[in-house]
Amino acid sequence: MTQGRENLQQTPAGPPLPAADQARLRESMGRLYEIYRGISEKADQVMATRCPYKNAQSRCTANFGCRNQFMTKVHGDLPVCAGSDKLDYRSAWDV
Repeated sequence: MTQGRENLQQTPAGPPLPAADQARLRESMGRLYEIYRGISEKADQVMATRCPYKNAQSRCTANFGCRNQFMTKVHGDLPVCAGSDKLDYRSAWDV
């Protein structure tokens, strides 16, 4: 081991930012945080009523039976989800 190595400190990946750039970075990170917080809060609200097995095309991806499944005549197609996004869907599951 090279002598004096224990005194080295880990440095950031690039040169230090001027104070003005640090302030802009903090402001930008704060805006991003608020955006992601809003997305997360909306996802939490939707998750409470929308079935997690219902995809964007309103097709059921569950590997179990549900009384809200409407089977199509096309072999291999996912069933259509006929459930309402305003109801508690969990009582419809056959588990």
